[in-house]
Amino acid sequence: MAKLSKKLYPYLLLVLLFGLFALPLLAATELPNPLGNNFDPRQIVANVIKAMLGIVGSIALAIFIFGGFNWITAAGNDEKIKKGKDMIMWATFGLAVIFMSYAIVTFVIGAVAGSGGNGSAIPGQGGAAIPGQGDSGI
Repeated sequence: MAKLSKKLYPYLLLVLLFGLFALPLLAATELPNPLGNNFDPRQIVANVIKAMLGIVGSIALAIFIFGGFNWITAAGNDEKIKKGKDMIMWATFGLAVIFMSYAIVTFVIGAVAGSGGNGSAIPGQGGAAIPGQGDSGI
């Protein structure tokens, strides 16, 4: 039992130091709402889709790196070289599909939210005309 407690001391010290230094910092800052401050369902769906596309893009990038690692460490093995090249090719294709789907989702959400094609999916933001703000009314 004494050996076990001696092994736990460094971990206890680490937890204590984390509590002393990190918790006051966490208490002093306010965490942002990951869904945004706008509670419009269209905007929430847009934020969720964009977050999922970001995660899928990160996975594709990891596959790209792993394929390159397989290719580099193949050591002349033709099967591993082909596997690495195929992984890089399909990850590149996947990234292209992800970028295109991101552009399509941004366009569709902007059109549904009524941004008028100015690139902002939030109505009244990003250059849309706001009544009484320099609008001549003609």
